[in-house]
Amino acid sequence: MPVKTSATGPVAVLVVTWNSAAVLPEFLASLPAGMDGVDWRLVVADNDSADDTVAVLRALAPDATVVQTGRNAGYAAGINAALDATAGWETGVRAALISNPDVRMRRGCAQTLLAALGTPLPGGDRVGISVPLLYEEDGATVVHSLRRAPTVARAFGEAMIGNRRAGRFPALGELVTDPAAYTGRTRADWAAGALMMLSGELLDACGPWDEFYFLYSEETEYCLRAGDRGFATRLEPAAAAVHLGGDSKVSSFLWTLLVLNRVRLHRRRHGRLPAVAFWAAVLLRESSRALIGKAPSRAAVGALLSPAKLRERPGPAPAAPRSATA
Repeated sequence: MPVKTSATGPVAVLVVTWNSAAVLPEFLASLPAGMDGVDWRLVVADNDSADDTVAVLRALAPDATVVQTGRNAGYAAGINAALDATAGWETGVRAALISNPDVRMRRGCAQTLLAALGTPLPGGDRVGISVPLLYEEDGATVVHSLRRAPTVARAFGEAMIGNRRAGRFPALGELVTDPAAYTGRTRADWAAGALMMLSGELLDACGPWDEFYFLYSEETEYCLRAGDRGFATRLEPAAAAVHLGGDSKVSSFLWTLLVLNRVRLHRRRHGRLPAVAFWAAVLLRESSRALIGKAPSRAAVGALLSPAKLRERPGPAPAAPRSATA
């Protein structure tokens, strides 16, 4: 069902949960401060949690709309289910704030993000996605959340000198590591999806998230698709939040899924031949990491060398994804 948007509607706070009971109480407690000054409603899509996630929601957020998907449907599918639940709102939706349940917004975060939407930019584009400055769990270390579009040159750059060093050079790295980029309103090709505000205009133009990506690359695809339509992703450093983080770097399954989805996304956007070069660069990087004993990279190499793995649609994870959602 299409999402109804309106300049006078509330902001829909969309959260996807999967066995998230442990992180939900603090997330829910932080919402009033983070959403201060904004008319908002909470919608949670639960992907068939086996713990007390739904019970916690019912007890601590009785006014929230809870959508039970009935299966571990994936992150993009959860976002779409939450968006669908707003379709019946008479007021419509002004914007959508997509958040992980392990995010803790600081006071006024959402209001700052909302105010940035629609800002005209050079070249005729406008801000369609605004993201905050994210901090690690210590509340002081800035997360490098901004990214450049994936390219073959950047994939090889990361393979040769590592993603953080390559990130210093725009042509060679996808990760934006320049500290100055995190002190101003910086436009990026895409940003980590832990917390992002989407304009109603963008929702109308881009429609649902791509459910092909069970987990990882869904926010990359959505931001790049938004950019194709003239909607920019921009950091608003006056908005801040703490992100407790995930476990993709230590889980072989999740790391493999992340790596494969990067290759799948490049192939779907650029075609088979460019994708071969991108695949080779990613394989080089993971092989070098595997040689120094990185178990997740060894698993990724095996999957990259399997045509069947590359062709198959990403499926449910056997363990909690991205510390439950992202």
